[in-house]
Amino acid sequence: MSIRKAFKKGEIVQEAGQKRVKSYKVNRGLLRSYFTDENGKQHNFIFAPEGWVLGDLDAIAFGKASNLTIEALEESEVMVVDFVEYENQDWQKGLERMMRRAGTLQRRVLMMMSTSALERYEYFMEVYPDLSNRLTQRHIASYLGITPQALSKLRAQRVGKVYGS
Repeated sequence: MSIRKAFKKGEIVQEAGQKRVKSYKVNRGLLRSYFTDENGKQHNFIFAPEGWVLGDLDAIAFGKASNLTIEALEESEVMVVDFVEYENQDWQKGLERMMRRAGTLQRRVLMMMSTSALERYEYFMEVYPDLSNRLTQRHIASYLGITPQALSKLRAQRVGKVYGS
């Protein structure tokens, strides 16, 4: 059974280490999934605006505890579904969207291994064209694997590239 649930900005939707992971379809708001390394540094993995389905695919696929924490970056309303319930309900479309997001993640991983920070930023702007004003510079920089200072330089470089200066 799916339930509609509201989350406040900054509220944790799902903790890393949780064994019974769920999927979240964002009706309104913005979620992020991230992991925290052994030094306590947070690394943004993916953002989920309206219409996206988010979950820890590794935990779901292999029956493991979640490696990811999911947080509401804005006041959000989501549909919360146990993954096993996809088989019992008409959630095929949601599952298909989640698989497309998995494809997005695969592209991102390949890009992180083989492209420049500017190319990763361009990709971020292509995938998330409406999020740059909704996310902090720190969140975007973490997603790109760079510092906020490096992101400022990239943005200036991009403006120069767009305007031909």
